[in-house]
Amino acid sequence: MPALSALHLPQQRRRRRWQGCLLSWVLWWFASAVSALTLEVTVTGVTGAERRNVLAQLGIYQERSDRELTPARLDYLHRLAPAQIRDALIPFGFYQTQLDATVQQHGDRWQAHYHITLGAPVTISTVDYQLSGEGATDPIFPVSLPLRRGDVLQHSAYEAAKAQVQACAARAGYKDAHWLIHQVQVDPATNHAAVQLHLATGPRYFLGAVTFQSPHLDVGLLQRYVTFHAGALYTPNRLIQLQSRLLGSDYFRSVELIPQPTPPGPAHWIPITVVTTPSLPNHYRLGLGYATDLGPRLRLDWQRRYLNRWGHRLRTALSLAPTESTLMLDYRIPLHDPARDYLSIKPQFSVTEETALGSGWTQTLQIAHISSTATGWRRSLGVDYRYEDLDGNGRDLGATNELVPTVSWAKTLTDDPLLTQHGYRLKYSLLGGLEGVLAEATYLSGELQYKGIQAFADHYRLIVRGDLGVTLTAAVRDLPLSRRFYAGGDQSLRGWGFGTLGPRTDDNRVSGGRYLAVGSIEIERQLAGRWSSALFTDFGNAFDRLNAPAPELSAGIGVRWASPLGQIRCDLAFALSEDPQRHGVPPARLHLVIGPDL
Repeated sequence: MPALSALHLPQQRRRRRWQGCLLSWVLWWFASAVSALTLEVTVTGVTGAERRNVLAQLGIYQERSDRELTPARLDYLHRLAPAQIRDALIPFGFYQTQLDATVQQHGDRWQAHYHITLGAPVTISTVDYQLSGEGATDPIFPVSLPLRRGDVLQHSAYEAAKAQVQACAARAGYKDAHWLIHQVQVDPATNHAAVQLHLATGPRYFLGAVTFQSPHLDVGLLQRYVTFHAGALYTPNRLIQLQSRLLGSDYFRSVELIPQPTPPGPAHWIPITVVTTPSLPNHYRLGLGYATDLGPRLRLDWQRRYLNRWGHRLRTALSLAPTESTLMLDYRIPLHDPARDYLSIKPQFSVTEETALGSGWTQTLQIAHISSTATGWRRSLGVDYRYEDLDGNGRDLGATNELVPTVSWAKTLTDDPLLTQHGYRLKYSLLGGLEGVLAEATYLSGELQYKGIQAFADHYRLIVRGDLGVTLTAAVRDLPLSRRFYAGGDQSLRGWGFGTLGPRTDDNRVSGGRYLAVGSIEIERQLAGRWSSALFTDFGNAFDRLNAPAPELSAGIGVRWASPLGQIRCDLAFALSEDPQRHGVPPARLHLVIGPDL
């Protein structure tokens, strides 16, 4: 037994030592919590921007809630406060500031008070603004500055005047422009300030030829990314724009623009050499998603960033879902402006099972000229060949075959594509066919789609969505199933299944309509962190005549979680316009969607 006790003795000592350390730490933490200061800091005598700047620079105010603040630290910060306050007011022209500073202790509470008396502000007595060099008479420079004699000296206005002159020099090609004198001399005795700004513009420079060091792509293609000609003014914006366009092409991992020495002679032309590092040619992506309309979805993407020296690229996408699977290829050929202009050849093969269109398969080939404008609009102009063989919910309608011209315009503007606070998506499209000219019916169809998001108050978002469609044709039965309008589903009227709303046949099957009018209003409120809740109502329908019955109506609640891939939206929607005598209560449907806002 004594031997056994000896074996346990070191373990007992270690346990006691550990318990002692834990007790010491608890006592230290308790003592620190008890000794923490409670400090209140007040500043009076100033308002507006002056007060905000004082508080931003006042150390004792910034550390007032620090739990490690000690009386010694408080005393040190209090002694720094007068200089910090005076420095914070100088940019507003107050050089004669008087200060009454006190610190008082009331038990375990401290109070620091600073009352500021602003003296007369410094005013500008003289402004000496001069230009010299080649640009001294260039009208791009302002004749005078927005600094006037008698104005209160505002350092922000002085810096803005300097920036204005420097920006003019940069826009006009004076890349060597520099200040000979830029100073403000303040006389505290008279409360006057003298401003001196003397700029030497230097010579005006022009852009020379642009050469590329990029062996994997044709020089002719790269030159089409250059938006200026040799002899254009040398400006940083032109070079930044060229670099951005090249990086945006996805051909390059890095792009460096190197100005070359100016050749001898009276003209100041600067050649530019562009050195690029190619991106990896292949890009792969695997995606998983879920939507109530389609069920779980697996998506495989492969993109070949450049197939040849002329910048052709290829993208393939395979999407697998229980109700619809699609294989798509997109071959793109850059045209005149390769950053905004390309030809798209897109074959696609789809197999559908038990959808609003029934079951079967569809094959399409789209050839379109796609271009983007400087204002963000994306235009697509082309032809769409479609062959579909669908049974129409148990009714074999036979195969349809058509070739129709299409045109569409689309624009998306957002501050954050995943979780938008301010933005919208707008698209309108037009297509049509002529019977006997590679089409089985004569029709003209147009559609307008809109979704807008606007944040308001502190934690709210208003989300509005609308979809309008019109098809001009003799009868809806003349149209292929995929050219008709349907309503219902996650992105249409929640509370109903995908494509289950619209005109019906005598045997109560949805046949699709020539018109579509669907809208939605939703208010979302952030709850905590990434979680938010929503209230919504959806309304509208697809119909085949203008004097159709009243639209369908649904309402519901939802919960959202902002994932890194976009919001996960779970909605419980009630079909309010369903016949209550048939269902007793409005039927409910759960909708789950994962993806970005716009």
